[in-house]
This record gives sequence, structure tokens and C-alpha cells, in this order.
Amino acid sequence: MADALTGRRVAILAADGVEQVELVRPRQALTDAGAEVELVSLPGSLESPGQIQAMNGDIEPADRFDVDREVSKVGVEDYDALVIPGGTINPDNLRSDADAVQFVRDFVARGKPVAAICHGPWVLVEADAVRGRTVTSYPSIRTDIVNAGGTVVEEEVVTDHGITTSRNPDDLPAFCERIVREFAA
Repeated sequence: MADALTGRRVAILAADGVEQVELVRPRQALTDAGAEVELVSLPGSLESPGQIQAMNGDIEPADRFDVDREVSKVGVEDYDALVIPGGTINPDNLRSDADAVQFVRDFVARGKPVAAICHGPWVLVEADAVRGRTVTSYPSIRTDIVNAGGTVVEEEVVTDHGITTSRNPDDLPAFCERIVREFAA
């Protein structure tokens, strides 16, 4: 699978509070498979413009990551696939931003593959992308998914009509393998 994604462009949509491992591991898997990966985010904070603050377990600051592009300045036509990492704070920031929600909504409308892990499906809920789909997620957002018309299952990774979801960092090996396969299709 070393070159399965050669020529493909993938956006990782993340903001301050992203769970570091859920950003780093999928990005590495996609890059190793040959994809060009860009970190897309909200406009930078005043503290460190052009960077986002990652977290470990939502409470410990981890590394800062340079943002490649702002979500308000990109479109679905710029990418072949989309990844939304979790952490509690990250998707809460993203789902509060109209441009980020529209970016996700456009991916789903165009039938391009989307993947979200842990709390990342919160953004899918906001984009009305779980209605009629079977997904998985971190347990604390499952009621939101059901209320948005989705069906929740307890599996490490699920793909339904172009949307791949996973529960938590323990599922990253299966999640990474699946997104490479789905994004290559």
C-alpha cells in the first residue's frame, strides 16, 4: 500500500484542542501511502497565528502544528478525501464554524470519502451527514448521533456510504488501514 494514494490530496480538518495522536497517526499513514496531506484549520489564534495546539487526553498540552491552509480559503475541489480527528475541544471548535461545517457538508454532497474518529463525528452531526448512516464514535456523543438520525454500532471502524468512523485512539491501527483503503478506491 506504499503508493496506494500517490497523486491524491487529503485534507485533515483540525483546530485547537485536537487529540495529537489522532492527527499524527492518520497523517503518517496517509503520507506513507503516497498522499499529499494538508492541515486545514480555522483562522489562527492571536497567540500563535497559523498554528494549532494539540492535546494529549484533552487536558495536557502537546505539540503545536503548522496549518497549511484556512478552511475559509479552500474548497472540496482542492482535495480527494477528508479526515476529521477528535479530541473533545477540536470538533467542538469546528462545528461552531460555518466554513468548517460547509466544507464537510460539501465533501459528503460530492460523494468524496470522509473519515472521523473519536469525537470527530460531532462535526458530521453538525453537517447533517449521519442521517441514515451507520457510524461509531466515542461513547459520549452517541446520543447526538442518534438524535441526528444516525445508527450507532460498537465496532472499532465502520464505513457506510463513503463515511468511515472509529471510536478512540485504541482503534487507530484499524482506522488508518481502512482510510488508506477507502481513499484509494
